[in-house]
Parts: sequence; structure tokens; C-alpha cells
Amino acid sequence: MTTVTRSSDVACDLLVIGSGAGGLSTAVTAKKQGLDVIVVEKEAFFGGTTAFSGGVLWIPGNRHAKDAGIADDHEAARTYLLHETGAQYDAAAVDAFLDAGPRMVDFFERETDVKFLPTLYPDYHPDAPGGVDVGRSIVAAPFDATALGADLARLRPPLKTITFIGMMFNSSSADLKHFFNATKSVASAWYVAKRLASHLRELALYRRGVQVTSGNALAARLAKSALDLGIPIHTNFGAKELIVEKGRVCGAIVSGAQGEMRITARRAVVLACGGFSHDVARITAAYPHLQRGGEHASPVPPGNTGDGAKMAERVGGRVSIRYPQPAAWMPVSRVPFKDGRFGVFPHLLDRYKPGIIGVTRNGRRFTNEANSYHDVGAAMIEACKHERETAMWLVCDHATIRKYGLGFAKPAPLPLGAHLRSGYLVKGRTLAELARHAGIDAAALEATVREYNAGAQRNEDAQFGRGTTSFNRYLGDASHKPNPCVAPIGNGPYYALKVVMGDLGTFDGIATNTAGQVLKGDDPVPGLYAVGNDRASIMGGNYPGAGITLGPIMTFGYLTALHIAGKAQKQTHVELRSAA
Repeated sequence: MTTVTRSSDVACDLLVIGSGAGGLSTAVTAKKQGLDVIVVEKEAFFGGTTAFSGGVLWIPGNRHAKDAGIADDHEAARTYLLHETGAQYDAAAVDAFLDAGPRMVDFFERETDVKFLPTLYPDYHPDAPGGVDVGRSIVAAPFDATALGADLARLRPPLKTITFIGMMFNSSSADLKHFFNATKSVASAWYVAKRLASHLRELALYRRGVQVTSGNALAARLAKSALDLGIPIHTNFGAKELIVEKGRVCGAIVSGAQGEMRITARRAVVLACGGFSHDVARITAAYPHLQRGGEHASPVPPGNTGDGAKMAERVGGRVSIRYPQPAAWMPVSRVPFKDGRFGVFPHLLDRYKPGIIGVTRNGRRFTNEANSYHDVGAAMIEACKHERETAMWLVCDHATIRKYGLGFAKPAPLPLGAHLRSGYLVKGRTLAELARHAGIDAAALEATVREYNAGAQRNEDAQFGRGTTSFNRYLGDASHKPNPCVAPIGNGPYYALKVVMGDLGTFDGIATNTAGQVLKGDDPVPGLYAVGNDRASIMGGNYPGAGITLGPIMTFGYLTALHIAGKAQKQTHVELRSAA
């Protein structure tokens, strides 16, 4: 790969700034259209937020669903998105997404190393008009990352807190089921032993797991596709300034260990910098819980500091905070590590399990804990709107935590002692004692558990209807019948875990038209595009289903590249209207 230095200032057709799914899908598509492409990434790793993600894409009408005989149509998906986005509905952008999404999937599976598998994920609101119980979400197929060769060292590792000694799992994979059953089943114990032996061998050979899944697999597959096409991915090179000549963006000044250099882009520059989750000033202005002085802990890569938004604004682009929910909310807990640092654990699975409830400091439940992370996060913000702190405590009994774990604390046979000593978990012999240790209203917590248990004895959640939708039930415990999300809280000792707000990426972002051109007023900034989380989401601050981030990200990356290559009119029906 060419080493970029100040003395070798270079030119290309397309410069892509950022190496997540948005940037790499744009780069690969453009290269396939005959363009000369360069990708720069300011961090040491490529893969962006994608490498930390679940690797799921929401693509209505995808061929995997059709092959499985699942009926769906654009009209139903359009009805669902109209219901979900409400006043933020953008007809042109939605139609472009629904039209091009299936073609994007076919293109990548036909032309590249990117492969997908069907999932059983329901839409997050399957009972809403146009919602479905299965078929719209697909996931990146697992990948042997040794295919990257020497570039394996530059693939962003998965999020540490959601692996087991670096081993990755899909939430719906056989791995998880066997690990949960390892102490109860000889077959599962044998499976786990073989899996661990294989993983330990990978660590010895490569210093990381190489059988990657989820978003790590998607990032690896996209990077392998780009590198095989001869697209250089220059890591440790951050874009500092866009180059503008005669009113047109025609490149960027980038900076690395060897100094600054100039990259000229004959066709366009694409901003794919990952949004602004770690831009303290912008999220303080945008996030209501931070405006109140609360806490926020985002698990996305630290390099997502809003570089794309800042560069766009400096050439006249608009970045407005206008969506009701400016980010994809994710309830998280802060995990203390032995070296004094903290990790961030996203609560993707535990909230759905029977016998676990969530309460605020007043000791009361405030939502259906088995709703999506985004919905629970929005409910947390609303429930705590008169408080400085936006937080909930997940509460369960001893039998439940040993069966399912709680947050970063793993189920039996792994011990809980270290988590209790570090303060990650709080324990009490009685609910009142637990409440005192956690700083929760004790009388209210006792009353809440009594009320919850009264319904749970009948397998019901009378207050919030937990377990009544296919999505609730999907991530519950299928073996717990008849309601996989509801069970009484039994005898002590009891445990509590504090959960605060985080995000999976920003929804607000750079205003673009449907093709991805950055807008200055109502007109495009010549030569400048935005994709990924840099671009304002078409979901309007809502989260309709698994993969509604990566699905549009890759679809619009594909469409943006076609537009830059001059192929939009032939291959798509992109209408150049405002998408923000």
C-alpha cells in the first residue's frame, strides 16, 4: 500500500473520509464504477462504529426474506415508516431507500466479499401499521478475518465489554445458548470446551479472535472488498480541512505521523466520520439529559468527535439539532476495570429476561423493560426530566442473576465477587437493604415489587404489557413459558445495577439531499457529500427495527457513489430533494 507523505501529495477521483460501513460501501461502489478512490481514517483501526455494532441491516424486500417465502412489500414498509417517523417523514428519501436497498444487498453479495444471513428479528413495533414479525433484518455472515492478512492488525477489535476474553457472539447464535447451558448439559459443555480451545489458539497465534461475527464481520468483509479492489485505506490519517477552489470542494488536507499532506479529489469528497457522539459541546447542546447536568457514556469509538459536521459547517453546510430524539439511545452501565479505567456495557439482552425489572431512583418502574434500547432510553429521559440524574437500576433476585447474569456480570458458574467489590453490582439481603445501598426509595421499591409480582404470578405485566409483542418475546427466555419476559422476583439476596444513558450513534447530522450532497441553504455544496452517521438519518429520530442505522447507511453509500460516478440516472431513481 502506498505510504502517504507530504512529499507525495496525491490526487484521486474520490476521497472518502472515514472507514465505517458508510465510507467503505461508498468507496467500494465507486471503485466498481471505475473511479480512483482513496480512504483516510484518523484512528489506528478501520471499521468505525460498524465494527462495534450488531452488523444488522434493516432492508425491506431483501432477497433473503423472499427466498424464505416471507411476504412483504414496499407499501407496507412505507406505511410503517410513515407511522414511525411522523412529522419527520421524507417521502423522497424513504422511496429511494426502499427502492435501492434490496439492489444494494444484491450488488454487494454479487460483486464483493460482503455476505448476509437472514435473521428472525421482528420490527421493534411489529403491531404498528405496516410492521412485521420477521423478514426485514439481515445480518453480516461470520468471517475468518485472517483473510485480511497483515491488515488484520488494523481491523478495529470488537467492544471489549460484550466479548468473553475477546470471543464474539451473535445474540441469536448457538454459542450463547450453549454457554448459558454449559453447567446443565454435557453436549453444551463439550461445545463450549471446543469453542474456548479454538479461541485460545487464535489468541496465541493472532493476539485476538479471528472468527468474527456481527458488525466486526461486516467491517472486515467491507475492508477486504476494498483492499482487494486496490483501494488504499490510510489509517492514522485525519482530515483537518477541506480544500475549496472556485466554490467547489476538491480535496482535503490530512495529517498523520509524517506531517500534513494534500489529497486532491477530481470528482468529490465524501464525509463519513461517524457522527458526533463524542463531540462534548454538540452533545451537551443536543442531549436533554446532559442539559440537566446528567451523565452520558457512549460505547461508540472515541474518534467520533463530529469532524465531518465541523468540516461541512466551515464550507456552509447545515448541521441542525431538530429531531425529537437526536441519537439512537442505548442504556449502558459503566464497568470499572482493574487499571482504573471504565468500560461501557450496552444493555442489549438482560432487560428482556424474566425476573429483571428497571426502576428509577424513586423506586418505581417507568416503562416496558423489554422494549427496544432506544425506546427504553427515551422513556428514561422522560421519566427523569425533573431530576439532574437520568438513570435506572436493574433489579433481580439471586436465582435470576445466576441464570442470566446482569450487565457485565456473567451467569453461573462465573463468580460475582469482583463486581460486588468494585461497586458495579449492589447487593442486599432484603429489598429494603438493597434500596439503601443503591440510594433508591426503599418503601417504593418494595411496593413496586409487590405490584409487579402480583401480575407476574399470572405471567402478566399489567402495568406495561411486557412480553405482549413479538419483539419483546424475541430476546426473552423462550424456555420460560408462557411469557418469556415475565417472572416474579423471588427470595433474596437481591441485586441492583445502575444504568445510565448512552448512544449507538447520532440521528441528527449534516443536511443533504437524497443523493447525499451536502446542502448550503437549499443548494448543494459542489463536490461535497455525506454518508453514514455524518448524514442526518431518514428515520427522523426514531428506531423502527434492528438495523435501521446500517441498512440506510449502506444503501445511501451505494446511491451516493452511483451519483458521484454519474450512474444515478441509469441505475436508480434518485430524486434530488432535501433529505434533511
